[in-house]
Amino acid sequence: MGPENFGSFLKENKELLKDYIDVRLKIFRLESIKMASKSAGYLVFILVSLFLVFLIFLFAGLMLGFWLSAVFKSNTIGFGLTTLLLIIIFVVIVLLRNKLFIDPIIRTVINKAADEEEE
Repeated sequence: MGPENFGSFLKENKELLKDYIDVRLKIFRLESIKMASKSAGYLVFILVSLFLVFLIFLFAGLMLGFWLSAVFKSNTIGFGLTTLLLIIIFVVIVLLRNKLFIDPIIRTVINKAADEEEE
């Protein structure tokens, strides 16, 4: 295929090439919108879930503090033990953050990306 054959090929198929490029750009744009909307949905879900978990821990901590205050007949001891328990839970979560959070999230993102490529 010489240069003049290639030039004539491009002239003959110019509209077809434009349509092909236009369709490919539209597909890319739609896939980008799909990925962005899924990411936004996951982000909203995570934020709402974190807020609800925060409320659960807040009210559970208050409930435990008041219950331990009644058991020990001292607000200081009850809420002090509750604070100590929450600090211990926080330290355990920080120490195990890779195993509990980071590695599973990385695996999930990789699996989702691989599933989307297969579709």
